[in-house]
Amino acid sequence: MTLVYILLGIVGLVLLINIILIRGFKNPRRPHEKFPSDVGLDYSEIHFPTENGVQLYGWWIPAPTKPAPLVILTHGWGQNQGIWLPVMKSLHEAGFHILSFDARNHGRSAGDGYANMLKFARDILHALKYARETFGDSVSWYALMGFSIGGAATIYAAARAPEVKRVVTLGAFAHPAQIMREGFRTRHVPYFPIVWSLFRMIEWRIGARLDDIAPMNNIHNIQGELLLVHGKNDRTVPVENVHLLYDRAPRDRTRMVILEGCEHSNCLSLQAFPEVAIPFLKEGMNAPIGQHPEKAQK
Repeated sequence: MTLVYILLGIVGLVLLINIILIRGFKNPRRPHEKFPSDVGLDYSEIHFPTENGVQLYGWWIPAPTKPAPLVILTHGWGQNQGIWLPVMKSLHEAGFHILSFDARNHGRSAGDGYANMLKFARDILHALKYARETFGDSVSWYALMGFSIGGAATIYAAARAPEVKRVVTLGAFAHPAQIMREGFRTRHVPYFPIVWSLFRMIEWRIGARLDDIAPMNNIHNIQGELLLVHGKNDRTVPVENVHLLYDRAPRDRTRMVILEGCEHSNCLSLQAFPEVAIPFLKEGMNAPIGQHPEKAQK
């Protein structure tokens, strides 16, 4: 019996540690400090539902002329759509509609438990659905752009949205387990049993295997053109991630750009990013959106 009590105590301790670690993943909620009007853009505030009727808050910035392509922007962990303001002005000047939003549990959007990559991806798919239903008559084709976890989620979402013509990611990770495991390794948290059991608990909570939602295991299903951008000096999501993604992507439709002097969050404030992202998007401006059957959201 003593051995049984010891084993139960170990299991209980591991579960307690996992609960504490999961709570540690709760993202900060940062309020908006600036709005599109602060960079000279006219915009409308929008609200639309994601899963279970949870309301998301976003911005709609119409293109100077119509019809025009639409770019849907997705921010990173613990941020809000305001991070895109430096890029929004360049996109608008290039002739794009812009739809940005705060993911669940971020900015002004409603809360819904703990944030995760799968929720980000499903929010993107609901933003795309809202855009089609609300602004579809003025949209020539659709593009997605995402940063960090938003970039990873963009890959997952684009693999399920064949109508998306162009995809741009910045600082996206290749596999959620790999990026978390490396973070725990640097903090000397043992993989077994702590991290291993934490991953099993996360999979139970999100209702999906981490291998199944990993961007590197979904990127080959993207039907549009893809641009993967990454900072050479990124310490948050090491540059090896973009190589893993590129190796799994449709090679004939994928480009990879590694930015010198770029780390992680600071990439969005550097002119180097829009200088590669916007010309890539503009290449498709004269081609109409194809007629694709909708895929079921998973």
